[in-house]
Amino acid sequence: MNKVLLIGAGGVGSVVAHKCAMVPEIFGEITLASRTKSKCDAIAESVKARTGRDIATAQVDADDPAQTAALIRETGATLVVNVALPYQDLTIMDACLDAGVDYLDTANYEPKDVAKFEYSWQWAYQEKFEKAGLSALLGSGFDPGVTNVFTAWALKHHFDEIHTLDIIDVNGGNHGHAFATNFNPEINIREVTAECRHWEDGAFVETAPMSKHQPFTCPEGVGTYEIYRMYHEELESLVKHIPTIQRAQFWMSFSPNYLKHLEVLQNVGMTRIDPVVYQGVEIIPLQFLKAVLPNPGDLGVTTKGRTCIGNVITGVKDGKPKAIYVYNICDHEECFREVGSQAISYTTGVPAMIGAKQMLEGKWKKPGVWNMEQYDPDSFMADLNVHGLPWQFIELTPEQAAGFVVA
Repeated sequence: MNKVLLIGAGGVGSVVAHKCAMVPEIFGEITLASRTKSKCDAIAESVKARTGRDIATAQVDADDPAQTAALIRETGATLVVNVALPYQDLTIMDACLDAGVDYLDTANYEPKDVAKFEYSWQWAYQEKFEKAGLSALLGSGFDPGVTNVFTAWALKHHFDEIHTLDIIDVNGGNHGHAFATNFNPEINIREVTAECRHWEDGAFVETAPMSKHQPFTCPEGVGTYEIYRMYHEELESLVKHIPTIQRAQFWMSFSPNYLKHLEVLQNVGMTRIDPVVYQGVEIIPLQFLKAVLPNPGDLGVTTKGRTCIGNVITGVKDGKPKAIYVYNICDHEECFREVGSQAISYTTGVPAMIGAKQMLEGKWKKPGVWNMEQYDPDSFMADLNVHGLPWQFIELTPEQAAGFVVA
């Protein structure tokens, strides 16, 4: 029986716990840990009510590698699924090396004091994991994660070379709040306000955050939304591992209401990540803002609508131009009925479970540190259809791909 340790009790952690519990033939003993044990206990109660399975809970400070390693040994886990904060990736990786277990996360490491998104820190662990005979899987969420697998699948089955890649993430949901973020507010706002970088002609090009945008009409009646170009970490690994890519961009939808609130918060200094002193106490404005905004894990109750996330890919096959769009559409209300979550947490948590399943089955397991596109995509793509994130793809003309005409 496989034993796994899940670290992180936010919205994504809740989805991972529920979905792992639904696959007992793979996930035997499950322990859910976080800094606040009461959050884990509440998730465990929901898992019991929805699946009939008991999962263990524990308190852990994931900033402390020795404490985390001790918990790993206590649980007997052979795999740690990290759905804590990206700041804690390296300390949890250190704990896995100490305890001699495999590692998985959903987002790349970033330092607390700099909004900097890159894999260099984690790729530097390659030799350590390789020498230890341990496997680390990076970015097993949706984007990054499924979008990487979509690209690898397209290259395997539809292209001899991929030339352009546009990842388009649309959230067509409405949570009913004046302003809220669909995942951790601190991470979300750091990501959105960072300088945009896209890959073109062999180098990353920097532009102002969200300075390029255009309308995008999703398939299957999800709707038309304004999408904004921004930087996302999977671009870095994909252009490294698929060197024929000439241009790679990431796009995300934002409502005018979200952008209006964000602009005001930036103008008054509430998105700052440097410390300020308030009444003799040092605080980080963005962390304070996170404390007063709605908890993303609580948004499922009110959120309605669908997400649409996919890749527009162009390249050549047998010497001829080719283009496709591969995508998933996910319904917020259906996610809430199944696991008590909105679709943003669901679309990240399900791939984390599937990535863990691939590792525990030995399909995606080799010593070292690996990104999703470096493994064979077929078993992961099959599991998406089985475990709640069915995908579709359509053939496009080069002209349709250039204009993002997919509906």
